[in-house]
Amino acid sequence: MYGKKGKELIQEFAESEPGQLAAFNTDLVTQVLEECNSHFLHLNSLVRKMNAKTPAESSGANRPTQNDPHSNNESPDNSEPPEADGSTNTELPKDDNYHGLLIHHQSLTRNKRCLMAYVYNRAEVVRKLGWTLERVLPEEIEEKLSTSEKEYFKNHAATIQSYMSALDLDLGVDMVPPKDPYIKVRVLDDIGNVVLSDQLANLARHAILFIRRTDAEQYISQGLMEELTS
Repeated sequence: MYGKKGKELIQEFAESEPGQLAAFNTDLVTQVLEECNSHFLHLNSLVRKMNAKTPAESSGANRPTQNDPHSNNESPDNSEPPEADGSTNTELPKDDNYHGLLIHHQSLTRNKRCLMAYVYNRAEVVRKLGWTLERVLPEEIEEKLSTSEKEYFKNHAATIQSYMSALDLDLGVDMVPPKDPYIKVRVLDDIGNVVLSDQLANLARHAILFIRRTDAEQYISQGLMEELTS
């Protein structure tokens, strides 16, 4: 059935958790593109057939017959002449070719819309990741992205970093000002000795520390730390 594969793409994205991505479905996208190419070839073939028809063939359905009382452009009572306003009927003949052309055109348009919706909505999720993950994509997310999506994330994250550097302002910090610049965190993995903004710290696994929120954000976003709220 035409359009079924495109519908499956949309359903796959809709069933994902908000803000989460399933692996880019290359196989299904390829199948939809192949179906689009098939529709395009059928459209070209039908258009050539319709253009090749002679005017007589195109208007065959309206051609009078010998038994038609209106033949020879005569009125039923032969008292009124036929209308001659010089107008020409330019509508395409609504034969099998015409209806086939409509079906393939609508199916092609629908598939294109499904592909665009799939790519656009995934790109929106990738764009939001640029605000939370800086320039580093966790492996479990990176393996779900297509090559184009990885490049998009890289360029978008670089643009954000360049803009923040120009302003000398970290736009990735909480939009609501925190009550305390320091937060309590637990280290989830061995990070080692690092130089923070105000101290040298040994970020060993399971260590509990009070550090600046701005220092902790990058480690929290990468899953290397967690904030303790109690």
